[in-house]
Amino acid sequence: MKYKVLLATLLLAGSLFGGERINGAGASFPAPLYYNWAHTYQKATGVQVNYQAIGSGGGIKQISFRTVDFGGTDKPLKPDELGKKNLLMFPAVIGSIVLAHNIPGIKDNALKLRNDVLSDIFQGKITQWDDAKIKADNPGLKLPSKPITIVHRSDGSGTTYNFTYFLSHVSDSWNKEIGTGKAVSWPVGIGGKGNEGVTNLIKQTPFSIGYIEYAYKVNNNLPAATLQTASGKWVEAKEDNFKAAAAYAKWKAEEHFYELLALQPGDTSYPIVAATFILLPTEKQGMNKDVTALFDYAFKNGDAAAKELGYIPLPEATKKMVRDYWAKHKISPAK
Repeated sequence: MKYKVLLATLLLAGSLFGGERINGAGASFPAPLYYNWAHTYQKATGVQVNYQAIGSGGGIKQISFRTVDFGGTDKPLKPDELGKKNLLMFPAVIGSIVLAHNIPGIKDNALKLRNDVLSDIFQGKITQWDDAKIKADNPGLKLPSKPITIVHRSDGSGTTYNFTYFLSHVSDSWNKEIGTGKAVSWPVGIGGKGNEGVTNLIKQTPFSIGYIEYAYKVNNNLPAATLQTASGKWVEAKEDNFKAAAAYAKWKAEEHFYELLALQPGDTSYPIVAATFILLPTEKQGMNKDVTALFDYAFKNGDAAAKELGYIPLPEATKKMVRDYWAKHKISPAK
């Protein structure tokens, strides 16, 4: 993947030339964009940014132990948990989780998966692609008589958290039997590390399906399923529908921007949209100013890259809220 090569280049530059450096780790969900932002920021400022896409669970752990300068997570931490860990949190960008598949002959957005059907597939209750429940919503598709291979995350993941949060809210059986979490006891399937690992397994495994961030779908030219909105309307995995959902975000700086964006109202709101967040230690104000300088630069100069990669930039009003939050906590970038 080209972004993996870019990360290796950035790490090499850091080891060869030294200089100011910012170390972050966590969510793989925004990694393609963070690699892009790191590259452009280094070109503009000379500051090297090392971001390791180890999953949201790893990002939360590493920032909690203060082994990195910032953590990345798609699972927002509640204000009381932030307080216990002495952490600050703000959103960086909004993305979406799509159900990518590898079914020969089935094009992008052609396959429709109803909420209860999707839950049954990931619970192992529907095991064949030509199951009657799938065929009922796809009368024009030639669905193969082949077993379904589920691909899920093997690591602690904010992508998993948001996907299982969605399933728990559309399926009583999922909520009772499996629930929501960064890592859950998957009844069936094979696991991959990070969004990249899941993506690669889908590509390599005919008749598979898995959940990945939209940028990985685009970069790897994978087809994705059409899902249902909160009101039951069919909605394709595309930018306009992601934006429609993101527009309903109700950020509150006093709650450290804690917000889950799945299942927003509206007939065109894609159902699995999620923000990704940055975690900072409260006591490291000097380094925090260096980190906020990176994201302030990205907020000013990185929207085009975000859109190109399939992410939704934060609205200008939200960026202002974030900057006010930095000012309140005395971590605004040095002028």
